[in-house]
Amino acid sequence: MIVIVLLVATLAFRLLGALGVARFATWRVSAAHGLAVMLVMTAGAHFVPAGVTFMPNQADMVAMVPPFVPFPALVVGLTGVLELAGAAGLVLERTRRAAGICLALLFVALLPANVYAALAGQDVTPLW
Repeated sequence: MIVIVLLVATLAFRLLGALGVARFATWRVSAAHGLAVMLVMTAGAHFVPAGVTFMPNQADMVAMVPPFVPFPALVVGLTGVLELAGAAGLVLERTRRAAGICLALLFVALLPANVYAALAGQDVTPLW
């Protein structure tokens, strides 16, 4: 689902570029905006109440946090905010490079949670 959102958003922005919207004239800029859309969607899961069951919610995200990480609910909220900040950084040309580097570091930092969830048999992550 996440990959589909990324691809559809990127193609939609590139189509806008082909239709004359100068901001989306290149694939690189369209992809940055597509990634921002995807990040807004994934960050949303960090704040969804536990009663929502059609998508991952905050409780699912907290369950993914390895036991050695203190204050898992706070960490989940913080990572959601960082994803939203990264999305905002990607849409601004002057901050795009820094946002990309920071997001890459964030994703590396989040990898242990995804590995932990996958090894624990949790069904809240697409990590194979």
